Amino acid sequence: MKKSLVLFIAILMLSTSIFAQEKQPVQIAFGANRINDSIVHLIVKTTIDKGAQIFSVKKRGEDDPFVSAMQLDSTCASYQINSDTATEQGSLLLVPETNVSKSAYRLFADSVIFIFPLHINQKDSVLIKGKFVWLAKSDNDFPSGEIAFTVPLPQSETKENNNDAGAVEGKSIWQIFLLCFITGLIAVITPCVFPLIPVTVSFFLKRSKTKVEGLSNALWYSLSIILIYTIPTFILVLIFGDDVLYQISTSAVSNLVFFAIFLVFAISFFGVFEIQLPNSWANKADQKAGKGGLVGIFFMALTLVIVSFSCTGPIVGTLLGQASTGGVSSAPVIGMLGFGAGLALPFSLFAFFPTLLQSLPKSGGWLNSVKVCFGFIELALALKFLSNVDLIYHWRLLDRDVFLVLWIVIFGLMGVYLLGKIKFSHDSDLPYLSVPRLFFAIATFSFVVYLIPGLWGAPLRHLSGFIPPDETQDFNLDLLKYQQNSHSNAAKTASLAAAPKRLTDKLHVPYNLTAYFTLEEGLAAAKALNKPIMLDFTGHSCANCRKMEKEVWKDPEVLKRMRENFVLVSLYVDESTELPLNEQYIKKDGDKVITEGDRNLDYEITQFGFNAQPLYMFLDVNGKPISSIKYGYNPDINLFISHLDAVKASFEKTPTR
Repeated sequence: MKKSLVLFIAILMLSTSIFAQEKQPVQIAFGANRINDSIVHLIVKTTIDKGAQIFSVKKRGEDDPFVSAMQLDSTCASYQINSDTATEQGSLLLVPETNVSKSAYRLFADSVIFIFPLHINQKDSVLIKGKFVWLAKSDNDFPSGEIAFTVPLPQSETKENNNDAGAVEGKSIWQIFLLCFITGLIAVITPCVFPLIPVTVSFFLKRSKTKVEGLSNALWYSLSIILIYTIPTFILVLIFGDDVLYQISTSAVSNLVFFAIFLVFAISFFGVFEIQLPNSWANKADQKAGKGGLVGIFFMALTLVIVSFSCTGPIVGTLLGQASTGGVSSAPVIGMLGFGAGLALPFSLFAFFPTLLQSLPKSGGWLNSVKVCFGFIELALALKFLSNVDLIYHWRLLDRDVFLVLWIVIFGLMGVYLLGKIKFSHDSDLPYLSVPRLFFAIATFSFVVYLIPGLWGAPLRHLSGFIPPDETQDFNLDLLKYQQNSHSNAAKTASLAAAPKRLTDKLHVPYNLTAYFTLEEGLAAAKALNKPIMLDFTGHSCANCRKMEKEVWKDPEVLKRMRENFVLVSLYVDESTELPLNEQYIKKDGDKVITEGDRNLDYEITQFGFNAQPLYMFLDVNGKPISSIKYGYNPDINLFISHLDAVKASFEKTPTR
């Protein structure tokens, strides 16, 4: 009898335990992924029952008790990076507390994935052990629990994270293709291309014996347009190297030439004169187009490209210049592929759906208005090229405030033109203001209003890659707050290491950071301060460098780490200052290194096999790389913080430091 009673009680307790486990509102799974040779992501996947929410792993304050937490085993504690850098993938809910406090709980419902970065070297083979302590909220209850885990570290192939050259290039390629594709579509509404769409499509459909033949001819016509834009760019890159357009786009001389060309194109768009390729080219192409067949259709497409050059030429030049500055080797080819596809798409689209031709607006004065608006835009872009030259040679003619004033005037006049208050000699009469024209005017004036606060230092983050850097503006309210936190750090640096000397009269970095502009001075400071070096390969004409400074460097946590944990060395690859004669040298390819920029670019290419900017590499006090990750443009602040922390942790473990 006693044995039966004991057995009954045991079964009752076991069933109660199982029932209690089933009632837990949170289910958790663990995993790990190696991101690169020094970073591992510990992944916690949680599923939350309906009506319950799990608390975030990020504290609202130092003494916040309402938080879930990762607790690694003592054998793995040294691998953990600051938990504040953990990434939370889920829909964050801010639920007000029930007491008088104005703060709110940080909660997730349904599911959330917590990703904890760990610093574990590639050569280390460990089991990640620990426990995850979770806290949930269900109505007025706060259920909690802890789950122990053991996760084997995956020994994947050496694969760098999203910041390696391949990933950055892949992302940039798609961005460039999409930008150029959209621009190609916009180029369709220019007065040189738009009127030809119904004529060309009707020609193919009526001339062909069958509908299928007409469609195939239209497709070949579109493909021919794409090939005409892509093949010459590919040949240019093939002959002169994959970085030829990048080198051209970052050259002071070529930027000055681009300024002159764009200024001429802008004047042409305003109707002063027409820029055309030689008529003989169009005549010969038109003659061969009359032969028929696929060859004839190809020359019809060539005729379109030649005839429309006065409208599309400036757009193509702009795209090539912008695509080339990214340092991605295939960017110009991909850019022209996208532009050609965008320009050619309507010809195939209307061939497949000819009834859509009836919905097209008729050609008229509005096409010329589009051309004039392009003229204003070309004029604004011309100033961008002149600004690059101004920064490289330190003329200080187009500082940020002067540049913004000119853009405000240009786009202000464009808005007035759209309202019909300005009329050029070749413009048609504007009896009334159409609704589309009104909306374009509203958008233009809104952009002007957006620019105006920049005269007093407003960040204008969305334009950080196009306008001159903040440091060129004499009166900048936004930068005043950074001066207060920099004096003590500068004094400490000066007391332990020599202050920056070389090029400090010409070069500056934002947010009152202390930076050296030569590697030699940076290494001396790193040894004196016993800190790792953060190499910042940058350039005066580097749009993505300015974006990183605005979007990432400006974050308080990033600034704190850069000031306290690293010696910043900014190497400008387009700096025009000549090296002393005893420091000039001949490269292996026979070219002479004369300027500071030449030396910095040669160092970037020979040491790291990279020629794009920005590039952030990290060295120890002896000048040896700490990490092999080629960290380029990536606006993810948490990822950059994780990388900085990982490099710092790796430096502290280095026995030779």
